Amino acid sequence: GAVTQPFGVYVHVPFCAARCDYCDFATWTDRAHLIDEYVDACVRDIERRALPLATSVFFGGGTPSLIDAHLLARILDAIDRAPGAEVTVECNPDSVDAAKFATYAAAGVNRVSLGVQSMRAHVLLELGRTHDPANVARAVDAARGAGIERLNLDLIYGTPGERPADWAATLDAALALEPTHVSAYALTVEPGTPLGQAVAAGERAAPDDDRQAAAYEFADDRFAGAGLEWYEISNWAVPGEECRHNLLYWEGGEYAGIGCAAHGHTRDRATGGSRRWWNVRTPERYIAAVAAGDSVEAADDCLDASLAAGERLMLALRTRAGIKLEGPDADLPEVHQCIQDLDAAGLVACDGTHVVLTRRGRLLANEVGARVLGAHERAADAAGTR
Repeated sequence: GAVTQPFGVYVHVPFCAARCDYCDFATWTDRAHLIDEYVDACVRDIERRALPLATSVFFGGGTPSLIDAHLLARILDAIDRAPGAEVTVECNPDSVDAAKFATYAAAGVNRVSLGVQSMRAHVLLELGRTHDPANVARAVDAARGAGIERLNLDLIYGTPGERPADWAATLDAALALEPTHVSAYALTVEPGTPLGQAVAAGERAAPDDDRQAAAYEFADDRFAGAGLEWYEISNWAVPGEECRHNLLYWEGGEYAGIGCAAHGHTRDRATGGSRRWWNVRTPERYIAAVAAGDSVEAADDCLDASLAAGERLMLALRTRAGIKLEGPDADLPEVHQCIQDLDAAGLVACDGTHVVLTRRGRLLANEVGARVLGAHERAADAAGTR
């Protein structure tokens, strides 16, 4: 049969039991009384949108595992999925058990992402996380017991007070669970979060760039040794186990955002441009908009063909696939020159057809991306397409 065009659905579940000190996502700890209405609103929103067949669905948050598993299943049931669609649920190791995973699996969930962050209790305390590291192994066993084989563990490095030995212990414990996928993120200090306020006040140390770089390199070696290959700066997978939903984001594909604060992306086939849009931020406003039959969108950002191409370059550069050298976006003389300079500086490697970040380039990815984007913009200015 015809290959289904990839299309993703992201569902935002904005409820949490407690707020982590580093979190600046749209989540609430005092809105549990809204859960039923919120789920109803998500289902109605999905039904009225008449979405294309989904090749991937991702429940993120917040803490999707906090809501009753049957409610999550109700939302999933409303989404028309292609055969073999990837369905991921983000879970807190504290709020899952065998029964919950059994309900998920029966509903079509086939991938679980566990918010581990660290396997060291004192590091979790620094992050304002509540789970017991032992719960992670229990959660992994419970997921596998329900037949969910695809497992991601989310890790964070560079927490104040985390020593290299702590990070090594976290990696050892995580890899001992034999996940098919690992995401490892440098702790970022966001203004307005408890961590951001403490750092600004001088009460806590800011993460150290050099130490974070060393932690990244150490992890990259450990993951490679365990058979997990990097495929995006912060993501490693057993070959074939890459997250299809995340790949859709990085390939500039199309997806819809369901729920408050969720983002969507639509491409304009005719012009080559794209439209990124996002929903109202609070669950109350989302519920009210759906009930009134109004749009749930808060705003959007429309890019013309040249800007959309620049964004695609930036996203592709973050991945192992890299930038196609002979593609229309990278074929511009200004971009070519920029890539040669980056190659000479040891930040990218060219294999004749693709340009891929070296490990050093991955550590400086934002800088490298800004240079490529700048070259792309200069090319557009020179061509008068802007």
